[in-house]
This record gives sequence, C-alpha cells and structure tokens, in this order.
Amino acid sequence: MRLFAAVLPPEHVVQELAAEVAELRRLPGAERLRWTHRPGWHFTLAFYGEVADDLVPELSERLGGAARRTAPFELALSGGGQFGHGRALWTGAAGDVEALRLLADRAEAAARKAGVPMGEHRRYKAHLTVARGRDSLDVRPYTELLHGFAGRPWTVDELVLVRSDLPRSGVPGEQPRYEAVARRPLGGVG
Repeated sequence: MRLFAAVLPPEHVVQELAAEVAELRRLPGAERLRWTHRPGWHFTLAFYGEVADDLVPELSERLGGAARRTAPFELALSGGGQFGHGRALWTGAAGDVEALRLLADRAEAAARKAGVPMGEHRRYKAHLTVARGRDSLDVRPYTELLHGFAGRPWTVDELVLVRSDLPRSGVPGEQPRYEAVARRPLGGVG
C-alpha cells in the first residue's frame, strides 16, 4: 500500500479553500496547472511510500502512540507559496505550527520504529498543495492572491493514516484516490 500520515482539514475549512482556489483558477494561465481537488486536500505529516502489508498494523499502532502523546491544537490555513519555480503551489498553516511539526516528527519516528524504510529526515514545512505544474511557470499572481488568504481556525484532534492510489487510466486530469486506513485521536481524545 502507498501510505502517508496526514492532518485532514474539516469541511468548513475545505469550503473556504475551495472558494480561494476558484479565484486562483480565474487567473490567466491557470489552465497550465493541474489543480488538486477537495478529497486530496491534506497536510502530509510523513510520506511512507509503498509499505508492505505486514508492516501496516505495527505502523498504525505506533501512529496511535504518537497521536496520544500529542495534545489537540489549533490550526488555520494561511498564506501560500510555491516549490520548484511553479511546480507546486500551496497554502500554508497558521496557529500552533510547532505542534504540527512535532506531530510530523512523531509520525516519521513511528514509521522508523515499525520498520518502514524512510529516507533522510528533512525539516517539516507545513503546506497543503493546491496545484502542480509540469514546467516552470511564473506563479507570482497566484502566490500574491494566496498571501492574503486566512482561513478560520479549527482544532486538529486526529492523525490519519491515508492510502493513496495513483491514477492508472492515463485520462488527463485524473486525480489520485485517497482512503483513510486508520484514524488516531490526539491526546487520547475520542
């Protein structure tokens, strides 16, 4: 299974982001970007790649421990930026970003302890990808619009282990499919 750990924003936050993305998609050149869709909007905490089926129960259990050691915290979508000269356009996070970073570190450590091969550790950068580009694109108009974006805060109260199935049809615009494999409450809530 191709897996990652994530924080999923609630529906009211997704609706706010959808309105912002609709504005971005009206900008000139927007058709050159591949826009992500609502089911795929998440903050990836740790990407695990292909995980052997026999490691998934241990990974899920260890993620539960990481979640229990993390108290619920406030987060909001805020601002935005780009990676790779227009190859990825994203919105960021405001609120207790340090708690999000700590949860990301714990999700990575849980995978290592469960025997999931992980690459080199990188400092976590909170972002939710809204679009990708195939070639370099001047996304300054997009980042300028995103700069002023500020969503309403919500309480992050769970860590989600997500399975992602990449498109296989070859149909342009087809999106990956995401499925929650396990939901682990933060701080032992729920």
